[in-house]
Amino acid sequence: MNPGRIAAVLIQIVFVVGAAPLLAGLIRRVRARLEGRVGPPIVQPWRDLRKLWRKERIAPEHTSWVFITAPLVLVASSVVIAMIVPLVTVASPLDRVGDLFAVVSLLLLGTVFLALAGLDPGTAFGGMGASREMTVAALAEPTLLLAVTALAARAGSTNLAAIVTAALDRPSVVLSAQSVLALVALGIVTLAECARLPVDNPSTHLELTMIHEAMVLEYAGPDLALVELAASMRLLLFGALLANLFAPWGIATGTGVVEMLAGALVLGGKLVLLGAFLGVFEVFVAKLRLFRVPELLAVSFVVALVAVTASAFLGVGR
Repeated sequence: MNPGRIAAVLIQIVFVVGAAPLLAGLIRRVRARLEGRVGPPIVQPWRDLRKLWRKERIAPEHTSWVFITAPLVLVASSVVIAMIVPLVTVASPLDRVGDLFAVVSLLLLGTVFLALAGLDPGTAFGGMGASREMTVAALAEPTLLLAVTALAARAGSTNLAAIVTAALDRPSVVLSAQSVLALVALGIVTLAECARLPVDNPSTHLELTMIHEAMVLEYAGPDLALVELAASMRLLLFGALLANLFAPWGIATGTGVVEMLAGALVLGGKLVLLGAFLGVFEVFVAKLRLFRVPELLAVSFVVALVAVTASAFLGVGR
């Protein structure tokens, strides 16, 4: 493995870890400004993480190793995804394992561990949040597979780097009907997987409506910092995949340091636009009632299925 490929992995990891809290801060800032408030600075999530990291680690009585391990698994799975998916460059040395099924498996691994951690203390709200989270995951993960599979037809491969490269070679396929349908389905899945409105409200403290927050009520100190960092990293990864799968222009095709730094700047610009759009979107959208969430995810599944069917019949990329 040459130094350029090693640098590609390191740049992607540093970019995801460093920029993820800033993306969350940008969304909060945009929401606050539209609501007529000054709002916290964009770097406030990093300040919160630093403060949490300095606190004492506290674990509920009678919890097992799952409770302590879950935050580490969440962060580790997100870091591995950052290593294998095409974020800054499509020439990552680990792109061979950057398969769609590997990425979905890593996402599901973190979700399962967090749900188990919510069940571990034996509290009512933890169990409620874990049950709701697994319901959402059971509906969102198949939709994610179908949506990206619709894009895989143009590359003849489920490798994410190959899909992005195919879009760079044939820009017209990005505006095809299959791509538009896949974008709609993947956008809804992103809201569900990242616990955003209208599926979940990341800023709520009303226990009966919480999904993600209900599972992490018992966490404190460094463990809570890891959970919050992993949540922001997952949001950035989904946003980066949306940007590179449907607007791949600007991503580096080699492993030159200057080229990869330029790719990181372009990706940062895409994420700023996406974060601003998400902030505006959340201001004008209300949270769905819980029994309506499966209906929304079912719609996204049908849209993804139509995208796959259209790809099969039209033969995009063959």
